Amino acid sequence: MTSELPGTNAGRRIALAAVACLATAPVLAKPDYSMLDDLLLSHVDNGFVDYDGIALDPRLDDFIDQLAATAPEDLSTPAEQKAFYINAYNAIAIRGILDGQSPDSLFGRSRFFKRMRFDVLGESLSLEDIEHGRLRPMGDARIHFAIVCASLSCPRLASRAYRPATLDAQLDTAAEEFLNDPTRNVFDSNRRVAYVSQIFDWFEEDFVANAGSLQNYMARFVTDQASARVLRGENFEVNFREYDWGLNGRWSR
Repeated sequence: MTSELPGTNAGRRIALAAVACLATAPVLAKPDYSMLDDLLLSHVDNGFVDYDGIALDPRLDDFIDQLAATAPEDLSTPAEQKAFYINAYNAIAIRGILDGQSPDSLFGRSRFFKRMRFDVLGESLSLEDIEHGRLRPMGDARIHFAIVCASLSCPRLASRAYRPATLDAQLDTAAEEFLNDPTRNVFDSNRRVAYVSQIFDWFEEDFVANAGSLQNYMARFVTDQASARVLRGENFEVNFREYDWGLNGRWSR
């Protein structure tokens, strides 16, 4: 047996082995929702976002990079597609705030929802594209309680990513929490008056398509049984509350 000098055959074999390992390493085909979980758990408290903390956390941009690296064929089921787009929307909305965008004015909303664009599944998409062009056509009105546009009247941002395997339960939870949040919706069964989020006005056709009427839809998730009964009887006077576009930052309370 002959010895081999460093940098000759032995060195070449080591280099080739390293290249082979890289070539056979698994390629990430879908976003790492565990990383998004960790990011949200670290910086979201009861729906309020620590934007300063996220600004210093590289995981947000890492996740957004994965939105671009994912291919449409990597999302083979409706649940995978729906979870992907919900998570993409929420991550991009956060990135928009960090980039100095804001929906707190009419002009700001145009920039935030329509002009701000990111690479998602190989396409340049805006928040409006994701909501109206990708999520709403899926026909599940619960998405309106899961996507969060960084405003106080939006649904509270979940502290965990949406995942295909648990998506149905997560969306039910999001709907129930939103409907029964008195800072967003109030149901007075004695007076038969409801004061509800403008989300129900803006997207009424989605809720009607899912339940036959707006009141029937709300009755599915309202936990107060007296209110639910009156809602099902279509006997509530429904009023829409003014939308608060203020930032859902941790110190905005």
